[in-house]
Amino acid sequence: MVMTKDKKAKILYIEDDFASRQLVERVLNSRGYTVFLADDGLQGITIARESEPELILMDINLPNMDGREITTRLRSLPNFANTPIVALTANTSPGSRELALAAGCTGFMTKPIDVSTFPREVEAFLAGREEPLPDEDRAEHLKRHAQNIVERLEGKIRELEKVNQRLRELDSLKSDFILLVSHELRTPLTLVHGYAHLLEENLARADEMVPAENLAHIASGLTAGANRMQEVIGEIINVSRIASGKLDLSVGPVRFEHIVEDLEAQFREVCLNRRLNLHVGNLKQLPLIEGDGKLIKTAVTHVLQNAIKYTPDKGHIYIVGREVNDAVDLIIKDTGIGVPVEEQRHIFDQFYSLGAIEHHSTSKYAFQGGGLGLGLAIAKGIVEAHNGRIWVESERRDSTNPPGSTFHILLPTKQFTKS
Repeated sequence: MVMTKDKKAKILYIEDDFASRQLVERVLNSRGYTVFLADDGLQGITIARESEPELILMDINLPNMDGREITTRLRSLPNFANTPIVALTANTSPGSRELALAAGCTGFMTKPIDVSTFPREVEAFLAGREEPLPDEDRAEHLKRHAQNIVERLEGKIRELEKVNQRLRELDSLKSDFILLVSHELRTPLTLVHGYAHLLEENLARADEMVPAENLAHIASGLTAGANRMQEVIGEIINVSRIASGKLDLSVGPVRFEHIVEDLEAQFREVCLNRRLNLHVGNLKQLPLIEGDGKLIKTAVTHVLQNAIKYTPDKGHIYIVGREVNDAVDLIIKDTGIGVPVEEQRHIFDQFYSLGAIEHHSTSKYAFQGGGLGLGLAIAKGIVEAHNGRIWVESERRDSTNPPGSTFHILLPTKQFTKS
């Protein structure tokens, strides 16, 4: 195909390397060609259909679809049966040229390009140049090309099977989560409804004096129900903000000693009722960290709640800390039933909950009590928002002979590098 002097060809270059795209575009633009660029195969096929270029330059090693597969696909389209498609690649391994030609490429050029000779080579392919491939070589390399496609297709199918399995798991988690939310909200709503009805009955007796203790009891029940609903909604909002990357940090100095002191007081009654022994090490020596104190306290609270929930009555929970380079590692260790090794990554996933949901209860602190499966996901989101890490160590899950679990919350002392 020969272009007239006043009309230069349209050329499509499919290449995932930005520097290579930029160089080829500049060289061809300087010669008056109209250049279209694509950084992957699917985008390249779309642009080819829309722009109908007179020449296509094709990298071989591309993500998703390689250059040979794209060439085969383009050759199947009527408009590109005779369009010059030239491999432009750094892949010079044995057989690479023959495979490209067998797949339908017109020619084969190597990178990096020589800017002094490259335009002449492009003009030659536009003028009809084709690189020959003997029939016997073509048949052999077509077979190899087909085998490569089948192997890549098999790999993609396996990947899709894994993704599909994960989607099924997420769908199941979503269904379980809806049931858990319904259960978690139904109980406090029942409380609110019951105490509101009781208040109505008391106030209806206008001719009698309603004892103050009656009203106080009713008010306490209403407050408890409303607070629990607020907690559930707050957890859902927190995990939504984390998932959407909208967790804003109000960074200031934070001392783990003060956070743990507050939590000791908060969970004192729970530990007494369950006869759990909470042991706190000397956290005074830990350095200050930069972070959002309120959110960090929320993260530690969820991990401690998890330890309480999965530690049998009369068990032990230990909170200690250590300085690790430029970070602080807060360690919460329990004598609970442990976490299966294969589940240790998933327990930080949204909506994930160990155990069957039919055993769910609304008690957050009873042994193996229920929850929304959001606590550890929220903790992970908060810790990672502070450029930290959270993980668990446990040998197994065993209710008969509890092995215990150890959670680490590792947070950097500085959020920002001072210049």
